[in-house]
Amino acid sequence: MARAILRRALSLSAAAAPATPRFAAAAFASTSSSPSAIVPPRSPLDDRLHRLLRSEITYIAERRPPYPPPRSFKSFAVEDRPGEQWVRLRAARRGAEAGEEVKVEATMFDGATEPLPEDAPLFHRVESLERGPRLHLSLIVEVTKADRVLGFICSAWPDELAVRHVLTLRAGGAAAGSDGARGGRNFEKLGAEEREAVTKFLKEREVDEELAGFLHDYMANKENMELLRWLKTVESFLDK
Repeated sequence: MARAILRRALSLSAAAAPATPRFAAAAFASTSSSPSAIVPPRSPLDDRLHRLLRSEITYIAERRPPYPPPRSFKSFAVEDRPGEQWVRLRAARRGAEAGEEVKVEATMFDGATEPLPEDAPLFHRVESLERGPRLHLSLIVEVTKADRVLGFICSAWPDELAVRHVLTLRAGGAAAGSDGARGGRNFEKLGAEEREAVTKFLKEREVDEELAGFLHDYMANKENMELLRWLKTVESFLDK
């Protein structure tokens, strides 16, 4: 009799327990066997960084969008690769100077003029502030013909090209002296006629203030492109 009462109690207990639906059990088994399916949420710091990156990318793309860089300027062909901090221009001379090649290598912006001193006239200080900083590029110019190479180290401002050093080089870029320093002469220490001759020589090869202006526009656009590319690369890491 006791055994019959016990069996009856067990059967009633089993009947009262809630049944687990088959599809729910299957879903639970699938979820528990695939932990990779659950994507953890981003941390508050990552989320904030992601918003800042997206805001900066949108600002550059809408307010200062880079434009496709030109592939040439006058007789020069422009050689540029993404990620590099310099650009190269080449020109092959024709006519009386056939067989001559002009190569210009320009850095990204590497300096700027110092602000005007406080004792400068107020008008000039206001004009300087309105114009903004006067950025600087460094240029290395090589003019090659047969086995002779003339080299020039120049400063390029937005509206000016200033020669700093003149180098006499052999083929392959080796200085005529035992090292590069001995093969160069300070442009400012040359005589007036020599300086004029050097300036004319470069101007005839289109290395002048117009080239300086072109390079400043080119580098400003390149700087924008490189910044936008870098921001998108960082954003892609946060999205993974």
